[in-house]
Amino acid sequence: MPLYLPHFNLQNYNTLASPVCANFFVSVKNNEELIDAIKFAKERTLPLLVLGGGSNIVLYDDFPGLVIHLQFLGKELVREDEQHFYVKAAAGENWSEFVDYCLDQKFWGLENLSLIPGNVGAAPIQNIGAYGVELKDVFEELSALNIKTGLTITFTPEACQFGYRDSVFKNQFKDEFIITSVIFRLTKVPSLKLGYPALQKVLSVYAPEEITPELVAQIVCEVRRNKLPDPKIIPNVGSFFKNPVIPTTQLHEIQSVFSDVVYFPIDSHHVKLAAAWLIDRAGWRGVSQGAAVHSEQALVLTNPSRLNAGKVLELASAIKNSVLEMFGVELEQEPRNYP
Repeated sequence: MPLYLPHFNLQNYNTLASPVCANFFVSVKNNEELIDAIKFAKERTLPLLVLGGGSNIVLYDDFPGLVIHLQFLGKELVREDEQHFYVKAAAGENWSEFVDYCLDQKFWGLENLSLIPGNVGAAPIQNIGAYGVELKDVFEELSALNIKTGLTITFTPEACQFGYRDSVFKNQFKDEFIITSVIFRLTKVPSLKLGYPALQKVLSVYAPEEITPELVAQIVCEVRRNKLPDPKIIPNVGSFFKNPVIPTTQLHEIQSVFSDVVYFPIDSHHVKLAAAWLIDRAGWRGVSQGAAVHSEQALVLTNPSRLNAGKVLELASAIKNSVLEMFGVELEQEPRNYP
């Protein structure tokens, strides 16, 4: 039987360090405890919030229900074929540590995703991505518990409906399932993805035979550490906004005024704008208003004074309005607000 703690302070359980409380809090380590926690909430008609690493949420007020801290642990090689290893990780595994484990075992494919904060279970929800690789590129399947029925369902890549920082778990099945484990399809022979400009720049000094998955992971970690603040030191949730996707016709309109706008082609009719460039050009990089815009990466909003995360949302709203007025582009927030 898991231990239910009332009036629990969540400041150490969210990477924005917002000092809010949960009505009830419980840590669960297996399906039996998870089902018990769901029953506890249903009997008291409490809303549920499932927390992993707390790195993609904005807690701007006390949570009136039950916070379930998912601590499912374990990782194993479940099968292999001629080209791939299929590696299973429990939802509570730290993502960055899981990537390191795969590198040590010579399971290739996750190196570009090194040092992303959070836990494994949240990765498919967001379809996490960095430096030219997304989770969907290495995803095989996941298991998720249906909150209403208590049954565990297997989701294939098609069932997950992955998109840019998106999945079925943010849309059709929002708040209906709790991911308990994920299986990754990793390669036996390295297939390096080196197209991202920041990687190309750093790797240009190396001979092709020197570039290994381990080196790519090392470079990714160095780039991230140089650009992004450590949440343990300066509270943040990483990128606060998605890179907006716009029609090429709108890009041409922006280019007529801002010829240096940074963008990435998607197809013949759409491009992805660099949200960091928009925010920077609008004059927000380095601005501090209780919450702050990071001086090295304008996509990152920080909470250096560990205030209520409502201050971060106020700053985010001001930035969105400014960018919309200057460029006619609406920024979409990446982390989810609670309650």
